Amino acid sequence: MAAVRVDVAPDLLRWAVRRARWDDATVRKRAPKLDDWIAGVSRPTLKQIEDFANNTHAPLGMLFLPEPPVEDVPIPDMRTLRDVGVSEPSVDLLETIYLCQLRQDWYRDEVMDAQAASLGFVGSATLDTPAQEVAGHIRAALRLDERSVTNWSAAMTDLIERAEDIGVLVMVNGIVGADTHRKLDPEEFRGFVLADDLAPLVFINGADTKAAQIFTLVHELAHLWLGHSALSDAVAGAQAGKKEERWCNQVAAEVLVPLDSIQDEWRGVCDEDELDRLAQRYKVSTLVVLARFRDAGYLGWDDYVGRYDAERRRVLGLMESSRDRGGGGNYYNTQLRRLGRPFARAVVSSTLEGRTTYRDAYRLLGASKHSTFEGLAERVGAA
Repeated sequence: MAAVRVDVAPDLLRWAVRRARWDDATVRKRAPKLDDWIAGVSRPTLKQIEDFANNTHAPLGMLFLPEPPVEDVPIPDMRTLRDVGVSEPSVDLLETIYLCQLRQDWYRDEVMDAQAASLGFVGSATLDTPAQEVAGHIRAALRLDERSVTNWSAAMTDLIERAEDIGVLVMVNGIVGADTHRKLDPEEFRGFVLADDLAPLVFINGADTKAAQIFTLVHELAHLWLGHSALSDAVAGAQAGKKEERWCNQVAAEVLVPLDSIQDEWRGVCDEDELDRLAQRYKVSTLVVLARFRDAGYLGWDDYVGRYDAERRRVLGLMESSRDRGGGGNYYNTQLRRLGRPFARAVVSSTLEGRTTYRDAYRLLGASKHSTFEGLAERVGAA
């Protein structure tokens, strides 16, 4: 029996490749006949196009549309990429947002059933509220004056726990769901927030550096104080882009590195050693320290821009060289960081109490077998 061959518009094939963020090497490896299909030299078999759809994570039916669909980011997009608006989100980004929306919807129903009170800080500020004032409110809510941490990893863990204590769901993941073959790209997005007065959710791209993750988390909290959902770049010191994004950057910088504090700490130089020292002192990236140098008047604009670009290239180089180092750590600890302990505990408890089916629990937790569920249950203390 002859293989069934199908017609797929070239623009749909190109769309699927762009959406999957495939480079030329990936195309040659995973779809070696793609150029022939686009040029009309040959037609793919049904099996080939099914494999192509699966590999690019594109719904098969969409490949038979007359033209590529427009897929908008389902939350306000605040990102810029080198001061240019970002278009065509990747499938990895879209699926991550959809999964978090699913989890948030489930969790909101849970807290509503428990008659939880609304969180007063959500929507308590406007863009007209001085950034320094809001930073003070966030520092007080998180009780940051009480903290004492020794490194970036401990600082991130501590900050997550403090955000969870005030009712924010925090999920940190560097991959799509639990798929280790689909790494998220911090150059596409740093994080996002789904605003809600009962179940606010912050997602942080775990593929980013720890220092950058810390800034992103506080940046997303600033969006929550405005009561707005947002997909963020969260780049300290950025001058271009939307007013709200710049305001949130200012708030995050003041929360993490108060201006009066850095004025007391500064040793009178702006060299690399001083950047590294203050970055270690405040547990932020050197880019945040540079931005605060500018805010304090220690650097003029032109000097700041040159130093910032050079430092950004250095940070990206360090990220690239360290991206594949080390092991994956404890599986369950990693999963709890991806899910957030409050969310995982709520799903496990609801399932054991019979209010959520095991099938739904597995989907919410990204678990493929019951032993994974039991392992998570043991670690959140709900078993």
